[in-house]
Amino acid sequence: GSGKIMDATTRKHLLCVCETAIFIALAFVLNFAKLEFAWLQGGSISLSMIPILLLSLRRGAAWGIPAGLILGIIDCAMDGGFGWGIWSVLLDYLLAYAAVGTCGFFYKMRKAGPVVGTLVGCLLRFVVHFISGVTIYKIAVPTDVYGLTFSPDGLGPVIYSLVYNGGYMLFNTVIAVIVIFILQKAAGKLLAPQN
Repeated sequence: GSGKIMDATTRKHLLCVCETAIFIALAFVLNFAKLEFAWLQGGSISLSMIPILLLSLRRGAAWGIPAGLILGIIDCAMDGGFGWGIWSVLLDYLLAYAAVGTCGFFYKMRKAGPVVGTLVGCLLRFVVHFISGVTIYKIAVPTDVYGLTFSPDGLGPVIYSLVYNGGYMLFNTVIAVIVIFILQKAAGKLLAPQN
């Protein structure tokens, strides 16, 4: 009766928790393998979003968003992200990584879902970083980024945030889309909804 249903539900929930922990750990490890180039001005190219995207596509946003949030907390603690205050922590780490988990809203779209979800998750992460750049980091707008000169007045912070965050997020997005597309074609079961 109801005991067996509860047992099955408990087992499924436990499986989801374990899978989430594994994907967060994998994302954390991949974050150590990030590539940082001088021209990225502090941004980096990393595969750390891939496990969060995979989890989101398998389990949905209800698991992907909290997983991104936890990864953001870990990354902030390891990266020394507290230097700019609580708003930077909330935007650049917690909300930015949680935004990646929104990919899971597309997890039941069989054909286009993985790529569309990946694009949406990456775009929302970029939007959060962009807002942070315009609101928090505007006081630190450098005069030179990617060889371009920006003024701290007028539209300077907006253009700076667009160029700076767009620079590294474009590469991260392209890599994420390519990896998810390849996995969808080569190992479709890995991305199949598990709920």
